[in-house]
Amino acid sequence: MSSVESQQEPPSQSDPSPSPNSSSSFELLDMDASSLYEPVSPHWFYCKIIDSRETWIPFNAQDSRLLEEAYGSGEDCNGRVVPTDGGRYDVHLGERMRYAVYWDELVSEVRRCTWFYKGDKDNKYIPYSESFSQVLEEAYMLAVTLDEWKKKLESPNREIIVLHNPKLMVHYQPVPGSDEWGATATEQGRPRTVKRGVENISVDIQCGEPLQIDHLVFVVHGIGPACDLRFRSIVQCVNDFRSVSLNLLQTHFKKAQEHQQIGRVEFLPVNWHSPLHSSGVDVDLQRITLPSINRLRHFTNDTILDVFFYNSPTYCQTIVDTVASEMNRIYTLFLQRNPDFKGGVSIAGHSLGSLILFDILTNQKDPLGNIDSEQGSLTTVMGQGDTPTLEEDLKKLQLSEYLPIFEKERALCTDSDLQAMGIPLGPRKKILDSFRTREEPLGVSRPSPRPASGPSIPRGPELCSGTDGSGCDEYPDVGIGQVSVRYPRLMYKPEIFFAFGSPIGMFLTVRGLKRIDPNYKFPTCKGFFNIYHPFDPVAYRIEPMVVPGMEFEPMLIPHHKGRKRMHLELREGLTRMSMDLKNNLLGSLRMAWKSFTRSPYPALQASEAAEAEAEPEPSPEKPSEVSTEETSVADKEEVAPIHVGMLNGGRRIDHVLQEKPIESFNEYLFALQSHLCYWESEDTVLLVLKEIYQTQGVFLDQPLPFTVTAYLWLLPTDTEGPSRNTHLFAATVPSPRPPHFLHAACHFLSPGSLDVSGKAEGRPSSSHRCSM
Repeated sequence: MSSVESQQEPPSQSDPSPSPNSSSSFELLDMDASSLYEPVSPHWFYCKIIDSRETWIPFNAQDSRLLEEAYGSGEDCNGRVVPTDGGRYDVHLGERMRYAVYWDELVSEVRRCTWFYKGDKDNKYIPYSESFSQVLEEAYMLAVTLDEWKKKLESPNREIIVLHNPKLMVHYQPVPGSDEWGATATEQGRPRTVKRGVENISVDIQCGEPLQIDHLVFVVHGIGPACDLRFRSIVQCVNDFRSVSLNLLQTHFKKAQEHQQIGRVEFLPVNWHSPLHSSGVDVDLQRITLPSINRLRHFTNDTILDVFFYNSPTYCQTIVDTVASEMNRIYTLFLQRNPDFKGGVSIAGHSLGSLILFDILTNQKDPLGNIDSEQGSLTTVMGQGDTPTLEEDLKKLQLSEYLPIFEKERALCTDSDLQAMGIPLGPRKKILDSFRTREEPLGVSRPSPRPASGPSIPRGPELCSGTDGSGCDEYPDVGIGQVSVRYPRLMYKPEIFFAFGSPIGMFLTVRGLKRIDPNYKFPTCKGFFNIYHPFDPVAYRIEPMVVPGMEFEPMLIPHHKGRKRMHLELREGLTRMSMDLKNNLLGSLRMAWKSFTRSPYPALQASEAAEAEAEPEPSPEKPSEVSTEETSVADKEEVAPIHVGMLNGGRRIDHVLQEKPIESFNEYLFALQSHLCYWESEDTVLLVLKEIYQTQGVFLDQPLPFTVTAYLWLLPTDTEGPSRNTHLFAATVPSPRPPHFLHAACHFLSPGSLDVSGKAEGRPSSSHRCSM
């Protein structure tokens, strides 16, 4: 108490500081208060409806600065349009509205925000209207300048704002009926916090996106309107994909960004679900849908039936037309808004969207550049609606005289069928050869049914016709597309095709395609990557269809923070250790068995010993015969290149993600999530960026390797530590893991001890990290 009382004593006579009650002190406080006022810095926000609630989201710093410059330019804001979000949205400054450029989306309200209050049900701040924010700013300026606080202001909604001091400002929401009974403002509900300026609220404001666009990627969704477990649209999921790519560019392409070699990759969504279900098919389905389990049936009609729609010729035509026309429209609009764009274009598809893109790419024309040319080995696919009639085929083969026989008979066009129809050997072989040459350019092989008797004969496309001269309806030739579908042309040539969680392999097999020709490649696309999660129930491989006679694992996608996740390395290490122990045990038993079964002839033993002494001693680094064979086999398995055809330019096609540690406990629990994990997967996005920028000669920043020196010591039995006189072997090797990880994995070796030490070149030892 004495200390408090001493602080509250009045100042002595000798103290030069003015008294609070003196007039000079008021003048000093007035001068200090006026100097403390600074105009508030505005920031621009836009309103989005999320989960049926309004959420105010800040523009990034770059866009907010552009909007503020346009607002303060002195020009008329009416008709002024400011591109934001990398050019994907336009803000009409006079209307204070934000419009999407490339897709349909609800218009968002835009505000120039300076004052905020905390909402009811969450901790997010809501901006006041621009007019009322100006009233609050004027009241705040007067309060600071005159040092007059406790001011009360009433908002247009009859809500009361009280300015207690610069650090304490509250907002009271009126309780219905309280004003009629004369209740005061402080008695009207729970107070809310009021903040001035965006720097005083907790909100994440991004810096902005690079202006330079290096590459354009179109992303096509799969079945249903929702693309993840949060039931978000394709636009929201692609926004996440784009955000992850911007973060990875800063961390993995830092050198290229510092030298201004790269900008960013633009990802734009392509929506085909809405046009399909707005064609009236939902009304037709609703009439025949049972009233029970309404939600499940609605989910089935809106999502799962998209697979059946794509297998229907009518709706398949609608889907491919929508996808191709949308990509062409967006591409044209993108070039109009970015006239300096000189980068390439790639396409990506998730789930069924990848199959749609695959069918469109396989049916493109003219790989040499003339997009209107009808020539091309692989592009003219039967089933596009331009299938030649039986009469045209026979006329081309100069066998028109056999047309009446084909019109009369209906049978499979195999050699036995043609022979039974009475067609001679020469015309018969000419017809069969024509069928085979037509199917070979397609780059696929389809299984052939065995006839009832006789050997199996390869079957060509079923050109057996009925009386109307059309193709046989019982066995239609679908090629690698759909029945009676005309695939539209794209206005560009995609450089790479990325398939995420793709069922392409399954659909090709169901269509009757047994094998893809290794020489086949897309007419207009050079690259193809089939990316999938190991637990994805919808994903299928492609490479076994190209090389059916070989069994090999897919390419493992590296972790974005390292080579491999630790739990996978531990699993492989334990597997390798068990194999080594098994091999060593078998080798020891084999040597023991040989020693027991050796012939006990002294003369023979002496001669063998003499020959052994005459032979030079083997090098200590030379392994045993068994281990040499095993090592050579292992090296062949690791080094031997795998040729998987030209579909990806001779490179590997199938790439598998690494599952997370928690996912490895039960793969069934994470099956559905695995199919929807690609939008936020850093490993997937990094692979996409790496392959795209490799086409431009830009590569990932190489991480500094760990140089590990391993010493092998022979431990004496009477000492605890290693003796330098028993040093047997030393080697310095690069390692993907820091030394302490290797030491933890190898410290238990005996009777020798592996002393592992090392350093990271150019990095201190404290920077050693293991990626999880």
